Amino acid sequence: MSRVVVINHLTLDGVMQAPGRPDEDRRGGFAHGGWAQPNTDDVMGRALGGSMAQGGPLLLGRRTYEDFHGYWPHQHDNPFTAVLDAAPKYVASTTLEEPLPWRNSFLLGGDVVAGVADLRARADADVVVMGSGELVQALMRDDLVDRFLLMIHPLVLGAGRRLFPEAGAPATLRLLDSVTTTTGVVIATYEPATRGSTGGMT
Repeated sequence: MSRVVVINHLTLDGVMQAPGRPDEDRRGGFAHGGWAQPNTDDVMGRALGGSMAQGGPLLLGRRTYEDFHGYWPHQHDNPFTAVLDAAPKYVASTTLEEPLPWRNSFLLGGDVVAGVADLRARADADVVVMGSGELVQALMRDDLVDRFLLMIHPLVLGAGRRLFPEAGAPATLRLLDSVTTTTGVVIATYEPATRGSTGGMT
């Protein structure tokens, strides 16, 4: 059985909304888009590149999928576009219809939790979730997240959508590994404390 691995940028107050670009996600009048970009460095690039180099499937919510598809295929001279383009992409959505526009994309409709459990059982590499906050919260409620790779930025925004909202699923996590970037971002790897360790993420 493979693992479901959540990779996300977070502020110190838990905000995950629109880390990449000012126009990435303006829901709720969010005006701080692009907050993670000033903290990008080679340490972070190596951590993300190593996690994505395994070639396993991506699992994305609809909003994150549409945002990624609108952005990454048009980027050049970076190590991520080719990996994202080639990876099998499973999209959890009740509104999209096949065929999906980005190659190697598959709709995970219907009972998403059951679909993810089936995907985790048959995948031969880690299933990586990026962004997709509502999907992550649903997976946590059914104990389907095996690992978190969180890039925790030295920043407090005071507003924005959070990865771990009020009244969300409770969880006790075990720290497996951490590294601090040159810009003060703590890259922390966690797993649920009730499960046995299977080693650090590569």
